[in-house]
Amino acid sequence: MIKVRVKISAVGSTDQDAVGLINNFLHSMFSQVDISFNQKLVSPPNNAYAYRAYIETLLNYGRDAKDCHLQNSLWSKDTAGLFNVPRGGAKATNEEAIIVFNHGMEERARMIVGEKVIELMGHIHSDVFNQDKFLLNGVDMRLRFVRAKDSFCLIDATQKNFKVKLVDACLLVRRAKLNPAVLLGHAKSLSKTTAKYPLTRVEVKSFVLHRGTTGKTIDNAILSQLPKRVILGFVDNAAFNGNKDKNPFDFQNWGINFLSLYVDGVQVPGRPLMPNFDSDCHLDAESYNTLFSGTGIHFADHGMDISRGEYRDGYCLFAFDLTPDLSANCATHWNLVKTGSLRIEVQFDSATKTNLNCILYAEYDNILEIDSTRQIIVDYNS
Repeated sequence: MIKVRVKISAVGSTDQDAVGLINNFLHSMFSQVDISFNQKLVSPPNNAYAYRAYIETLLNYGRDAKDCHLQNSLWSKDTAGLFNVPRGGAKATNEEAIIVFNHGMEERARMIVGEKVIELMGHIHSDVFNQDKFLLNGVDMRLRFVRAKDSFCLIDATQKNFKVKLVDACLLVRRAKLNPAVLLGHAKSLSKTTAKYPLTRVEVKSFVLHRGTTGKTIDNAILSQLPKRVILGFVDNAAFNGNKDKNPFDFQNWGINFLSLYVDGVQVPGRPLMPNFDSDCHLDAESYNTLFSGTGIHFADHGMDISRGEYRDGYCLFAFDLTPDLSANCATHWNLVKTGSLRIEVQFDSATKTNLNCILYAEYDNILEIDSTRQIIVDYNS
């Protein structure tokens, strides 16, 4: 786990400044987290850590957790349709007398008023930290955190150029002292074989869709090993690159009326998703249902705190379980590893009015091995 103390400050700031934090701020303030074992990089080298942490938190936890321990990482649910509203509210569209508020933004902003130092704490979203085995002794572990741009993790309606200042950071690591007999047993076993760590490896990719397009085919979105689960979402390109007026986690529906995956030319699912997100229509049930069928909680007695009405206004993600028996959520159940290519096809009701980024979150089954000389062996490219 990581614990940090941060504050938000600017020259001439006041308690009334319209500045706030985006959701899941502990993780959103970092663009990349690199994990190395004995100088071997074992984490994906990309700058989409904030999206990985947000998607995993959003889809893997229900309301009880989000209203409880996840607030340690400053999780506070954004009001659907109002992701870009700054602290203090804004006038409703075509309703000058009505002020609307993003209640999640207001709750997070209250904690930083007056340049207060706030303490945040949470687990690191990394493949090697999501498995339950202890790391062997004699392995040097190094972590490198890369800060995201302030314009990415702040919603700032002022002209004061607010900055995120990291006051203190601490890494919390659990260590176990083993009986010498156990260590001897490990050494004996390692002389014959390697220590194997099954991992659910996560990869996050981004593809740009240019303004004015009515449809896009993304060929070879994934090439080589095929994932067991894929989650797709679309965000504004300016927000993705860091715009202090736009929330990078605003997954709008953008008028999508066709979405399908093709694995080695075979359509998944058997028929494409063809939602209608018009305000007077409710023809999005199949798309909304992918949040449950694609994440392993189909027909379960718990959810993820996303209502059907909220889904189309900022929480529009599409999840696909690509395993033959829908077992992508089973950590102890593995399917045969397959290689091939994955293609994405998406169409819109009308030409897009801005550049978009397609965020692709993919999960794979992989193994990390450590031999008697503490050499790190992985069956994937890191």
